[in-house]
Formats: sequence, structure tokens, C-alpha cells
Amino acid sequence: MSLKKTTLTCPYCWEEIEISVDPAMEGQSYGEDCSVCCRAIVLTVHSEGDETDPEVYARKENE
Repeated sequence: MSLKKTTLTCPYCWEEIEISVDPAMEGQSYGEDCSVCCRAIVLTVHSEGDETDPEVYARKENE
């Protein structure tokens, strides 16, 4: 498994945070706490395989 680091904006505090994702798991969706405000965010990862940078979408847990 080769994790890739990516930066995204927290939908609560609007701070940029860095996360590691596995681009081989197309369409994965999971929860992770913001490293700044500690609120739960839902991340959805889309990628075209290991060779491309994954697209990560973050939303509030209650959306």
C-alpha cells in the first residue's frame, strides 16, 4: 500500500490540514477528525489508481 499525502480544507474551521490516503481504494468514504479543531469530518476519495494524485472531498459529518 502506498499512501499519498494531500491537503484539504476543514469544513468547520476552514484550516488547511494534511491527510494520508490510499489511492488504490477508489470511492472510499470514511470519517476522520480535523487535526486543528478535532471535529469529525467525512472524507470521500476518488482516484484513477496509484499513479495519480487522489481527489479528496471533505464535508461536515451531519451533511
